[in-house]
Amino acid sequence: MDDFVLARVLHVLGVVLWIGGVAMVTSTLLPVIARMPPVFDRMDIFHRIEKRFARQARFTTLLVGLTGFYMIHVLDAWHRFTEIRFWWMHAMVLVWGIFTLFLFVLEPHVMHKKVSENAQQDPEATLARMQRMHWLLLSLSLITVAGAVAGSHGWSFF
Repeated sequence: MDDFVLARVLHVLGVVLWIGGVAMVTSTLLPVIARMPPVFDRMDIFHRIEKRFARQARFTTLLVGLTGFYMIHVLDAWHRFTEIRFWWMHAMVLVWGIFTLFLFVLEPHVMHKKVSENAQQDPEATLARMQRMHWLLLSLSLITVAGAVAGSHGWSFF
């Protein structure tokens, strides 16, 4: 079980770094950038910071995915995905899947160019849209974390 404990420790640390970073970007970075005077290239500043964070987020989402699937395998907990009382397991996979899709496919291959084009036309609207999307993803992430902590300690809504 030492391997399992290590996997859980790495899993939780990965979630803290990943979702904590999303919280910082959402609640601090984007609002500051949105309020910068137009003389600054706000999107360039965001992309520079986001580029560094994306590396961390990619690493931590991979770590979280690997450790999560490892723990499910070791516990032979696949049956939990057939029971609604383990909704938080579904939510963890959903949140992980959304972020993995964004970080590895959509953002680098589709969204980066699209966001840059939109920012050229209307930077305020682009930043506002990004802010709303980040709040949605952060909210979903925090509900999932709360559900996972409560559910793994036996608290069930169903």
